[in-house]
Amino acid sequence: MRSIRTRVGVVILRSELSHLGGPSQLTRVLARLVATGQLIRVGQGIYAKTRMNRFTGTLLPAAPFEAIAAEAFKKLGISVGPGKLAREYNGGTSTQIPMVAVVTTGPRRITRRIQVGSRRVLYERVGKDTL
Repeated sequence: MRSIRTRVGVVILRSELSHLGGPSQLTRVLARLVATGQLIRVGQGIYAKTRMNRFTGTLLPAAPFEAIAAEAFKKLGISVGPGKLAREYNGGTSTQIPMVAVVTTGPRRITRRIQVGSRRVLYERVGKDTL
């Protein structure tokens, strides 16, 4: 837990902790940390730190969903951009605020599931000329 607590950022990859023990031991420890609420599982081999909500006393992710997803993609070395609806909103061509987290992966195909609670990242692929 000390190694996780001292890390910068919210997202912890399983591969970052592999030097601490064997694969089965690491699986047991991570499962126990998820069961006790000290970590939440975001995806396969991806975990996020939690914090206590000072108003309700419940455990919540230590960062907003979008920040967790962005940090996970950065640590995995996957370059993504905002989805079409977010680009339109940011460009001023639309006034509708996108409510679903959609990222553009370019021509690359990604199937990795990144999910916190009921919120999930969706992917859209576009050609290089559209970006």
